[in-house]
Order: sequence, then structure tokens, then C-alpha cells
Amino acid sequence: MRGAALLLVLWLIALLTGLIGAFALTAKIEGLQGRVLHRGVIAGEAARAGFEYALVRVADPDPRRQWRPDGRPYRFAFGDATMEVALTDENGKIDLNQADLALLASLFQHSGEMPMEDARKLAAAVLDWRDPDVLTQPEGGAEDGDYAAAERHYGAKDAPFESVAELEQVLGMTPALYAKVENDLTVFSGRTRPDPAFASPGVLRAMGIDPDATIARRRAWDPSSGGTAPILEGGEPLVSAGSGTYSIDSRARLRDGREALLRVVVRAGGNGLPGSAYTPLRWEEGASSR
Repeated sequence: MRGAALLLVLWLIALLTGLIGAFALTAKIEGLQGRVLHRGVIAGEAARAGFEYALVRVADPDPRRQWRPDGRPYRFAFGDATMEVALTDENGKIDLNQADLALLASLFQHSGEMPMEDARKLAAAVLDWRDPDVLTQPEGGAEDGDYAAAERHYGAKDAPFESVAELEQVLGMTPALYAKVENDLTVFSGRTRPDPAFASPGVLRAMGIDPDATIARRRAWDPSSGGTAPILEGGEPLVSAGSGTYSIDSRARLRDGREALLRVVVRAGGNGLPGSAYTPLRWEEGASSR
């Protein structure tokens, strides 16, 4: 009888030990999760602060403090975070709804290292996607029958692009090529030709402009010097007033390696909303821990 009682007590002790151990492990895991979430919130708010700070600096009337929206990175410290913020005026990008076949083909050809014939065919498919008719472009293009043959039963849209991401649906576009051209494209500028004052190396190259020399001249000019702003050989200025519609990438890295990235497209001004400093057109948030 005593042996059975002792055995029961030992089993109860083992059970309680297991329960306490499980509780301690659960508490530790929840504590770690809470710490990760807490640091993630801090990094995310730092990235948000970097984005809003960029909007203030790009509108600064003092040229010595003003940030220029040409894609260059600005680095600074904010609390215990190291910040890297870059903003690009949407006028410096290629508009999917306005660019002609030659400009789109040049972008695809240089970015994808593809034969010009294939690049022009893909550019023609972009034009067929956005134009309202059902006639295939002379370069090839793609209308409903071509999509059906490729088992893409949604067909050509025959309407303007509403977002850059829509380009992934165009027949002939690959994920690899899209990843290379995404940041050089827009649907917000309404321009047939990008503004070289804000254009990236990829866009400048597509325009037939030497990117290295052009960007070097843009960044070498000191707006507070009183000197003449640089221009291209044809007289096109390499310094321009911003349009007010910007792509902004704000990355915050904490000391423990936690990172947050905010990628947005915004239009300065609240579009008539009281107290609003900007109108969001695209908003993406991400975080990582290294």
C-alpha cells in the first residue's frame, strides 16, 4: 500500500514538473515573441518617420537643406536606428500609359539583355494591353487570341494600366524582367518622356543618355553656389522642380539588426482632406531580422 502511495506521489511530482516546465517554456516563447514584435514596431515607426521627414526635406525652401528627388540615398541617425531614405520624382520614370514603343523597347532591351526584336514585341504587347482596339500592333503585340492561345483567358485589358504591377499580366513579361524594370515605371506622371533631372540609370539608358556622366553632373552641382544649373546637350535641364508625386523608400535598421522597410508612392498635399500632408497612392511595408 505504501509502495503504491509512493509511486502515486512520484507520478504527481513528475506531472507537476512537466506542467511547470511547459508553462515556463510557453512564457519564454511568448516573451521572445513580444520582444520581436516590440522591436518590429519600433523599426516600423522609424521607417515611417524617415518617410515623413523626406517629405519635409524635399519641400524645404532652403537649397542647402533641400533633398533632391533623383533616387540618391540619404543616410542619418534617428534614435537608435540607422536610416537610409531615397525618394524619386515620378516624372523621372517611364509612364506605362504614355511611353511609345521605342522607349519601352529600349528599357526592356537594356534591362533584360534581350534581343531588340523581342523587346519591341514585348513593348507592342504593352501597347495592345492599354489601347482600346482589338488590332494587333505591327511589331507583333498581343490581343485576346494570343492570350487565349497561351491559356491566359483574361485577354488583353484594352484600357490604361492602373498600376505598375499590372504589367506582370502582359503576355511575354517574365518575373525576372519585371523585377528589373518595376522601379523605373509609373502610371502617375502622364508624360511621354521622363524628366532626366530625376531619371534613374536604367531610364537614362533607355532614353539614349549616358547615365554615369549625367548622374555625376546632377550630383556635382551645388544649388547654393549660384552657378548655372547643368543641362543636356540638347538644352534639357538636369535640375528641375519636383512634381509633388514621389516614390519613397525608407529603411530603418536598429542596433540589434532588426530592419523595417517602407515603400510608398505619395502625392504631396492631402487632396482636400483637412490636416493631411499627403495622399497615398501605393503603400508597402516589410520587416526583417538579421
